[in-house]
Amino acid sequence: MNRFVAAERALRSAAPHRLVDAVSEVLCDGYGAQSVQLYLADYGLATLQPVRAAADPPEPLSAHGSPAGRAFGSQQPFLERLRDERQVRLHLPVTVRGDRLGVLSLTMPGADQAEECLDELADVAQVLGHEVVIADRDTDVYLRARRADRMTLAAEMQWQLLPGRSCTGPEYSLGAQLEPAYAIFGDNFDWSATADRLMLYITNGMGEGTEAALLTNLGINALRNARRAGLSIEDQAALADQALYAHYRGDAYLSVLLIDLDLRTGQLRVIDAGSPQMLRLRGRTVTPVDLEAQLPLGMFEETDYVPHEIELLPGDRILFVSDGVYAVVAPGGERYGERALARAIVSTSLLPAAEVPRALLRELAGHRGTPVPDDDALVVCLDWIGPGEAT
Repeated sequence: MNRFVAAERALRSAAPHRLVDAVSEVLCDGYGAQSVQLYLADYGLATLQPVRAAADPPEPLSAHGSPAGRAFGSQQPFLERLRDERQVRLHLPVTVRGDRLGVLSLTMPGADQAEECLDELADVAQVLGHEVVIADRDTDVYLRARRADRMTLAAEMQWQLLPGRSCTGPEYSLGAQLEPAYAIFGDNFDWSATADRLMLYITNGMGEGTEAALLTNLGINALRNARRAGLSIEDQAALADQALYAHYRGDAYLSVLLIDLDLRTGQLRVIDAGSPQMLRLRGRTVTPVDLEAQLPLGMFEETDYVPHEIELLPGDRILFVSDGVYAVVAPGGERYGERALARAIVSTSLLPAAEVPRALLRELAGHRGTPVPDDDALVVCLDWIGPGEAT
């Protein structure tokens, strides 16, 4: 039997909590690996956390300054030469449809052996990623491994609501990040793609703690319910507005940007129902996208919503940010504001979409002067590559 097929079968048949054991066995037996370790990116995208399969597991690694971090950031295999020059450590990105989960690191007896089967090993890492996503339904092993700190209940609710932190298609690339990762309240994002459309929500629920998380959960699920019924974004907004008003009677509401992107044309339909802002990077110029401000969802009964239409050009980068980004105040009282945000956007223009939100939030932390924000901060980056054809 082909060794890759054997590895794939072993992973697909392994118990959900034994994926690391299974991949270690097949890589050692079939490819000559001497040790294998899976690292998963923590919720803050700062460290790569080892999945505790070994009796004496390694320490977490930097997601930016380590050899494994280089593979994670570049999304390319990285070959690390060890002190014993006969040995190398191969770091392979573990990614599922653009969502960067972590890195599979394996020690090989030599560079020639690692390079000879590099393509097959990269494919094994991809299969492992798919199996981890499926296994999350049945075990907490990988969700626990991702945690570098204790998570609040509100944050637990919000992370379970998210679709992922990045995804890609032939026409677009998306990346998103929330902070404080382990104590977020009401900010959230959601997306869904078909052959010809990408729908995206950027939300900011009022309040703090579990109350904000509950509000956001109700709003997102109301929007999903309307979207899955095949309704337009204006009807999605109207039905979610009714659901929130029926529950809170206007005492709590959800700020949201609803985005509907036609993947065949680059035509963008946007409803601005609240505080999240939208900016466009075209070339080296950052421009705030002026939208007609409409009422947040749930503020009043039976509100009508009207989309604003925008045409994207190939190469455009669209940034969506919550008020926890553009309204941050430095210790001296200076607001972060549009100019500072524009400079940060230009300075990160060469990064892929998946890397941009984390880079902007690091820049924001420098302005704020403290590592932990007082309010939720959300950044979503959308790169428009160019029109595709529905299949």
